[in-house]
Amino acid sequence: MKWLIVNGDDFGMSAGISRGIVEAHRAGILTSTSLMVNRPASEDAAALGRDCPGLSVGLHLELTDPARAAAEVEDQLGRFLALVGTVPTHLDSHHDVHLDPEVLPHVVAQAERTGVPLRGRSGIRRISKFYGRWDDETHPEQISVESLLRLVDAGAGEYVNELICHPGYVEPGVASTYAAERAVEVGTLCDDRVREGLLARGIRLIGFRDLATLPHRTLTAEDATCPRS
Repeated sequence: MKWLIVNGDDFGMSAGISRGIVEAHRAGILTSTSLMVNRPASEDAAALGRDCPGLSVGLHLELTDPARAAAEVEDQLGRFLALVGTVPTHLDSHHDVHLDPEVLPHVVAQAERTGVPLRGRSGIRRISKFYGRWDDETHPEQISVESLLRLVDAGAGEYVNELICHPGYVEPGVASTYAAERAVEVGTLCDDRVREGLLARGIRLIGFRDLATLPHRTLTAEDATCPRS
């Protein structure tokens, strides 16, 4: 069996991005999201998440100083608990900064204490190239329905996979080089052809909070490797 988590990063970055993530969940295939807790829109995003009981909400860490990584992780986890009222369903970070060798041990330690999966360290196979901007140029064809299904065909392995995405609507004045592409992602994730294509491939959608209900299997680093995605 193949299970697929579809996770939208940057929840709480802005009101429009949060709105797009919720739309992709309610009308599309998005099952999980990762909340930025130190942004002005974080509180409203957390409220949106509470209105979506089927949406798994994890913590999207923003780490700025390797020397203070342990304190930053602790502070942001505390902020998440205050906003959401529960522990995150998973941990990851903005631009994968948690994979920096100076930072990683502190984030791994917090993930182990909290008992939640950490992106790149949990054995969940990542499908990470669903992204519409490369070499400072926009590439909407890379976030089309056809591209998404090709990435799944090439990258999804047995057991659990995570498709990383960035849907949303970027308002004027919001600093993000990934802007118009986010709206394209919303449209793709909500396209009925994607859901039908996953169903035809025998792939079942789940969120991070559903991991505990799956048949037990010990995940390894090899499971997480996705060289073709």
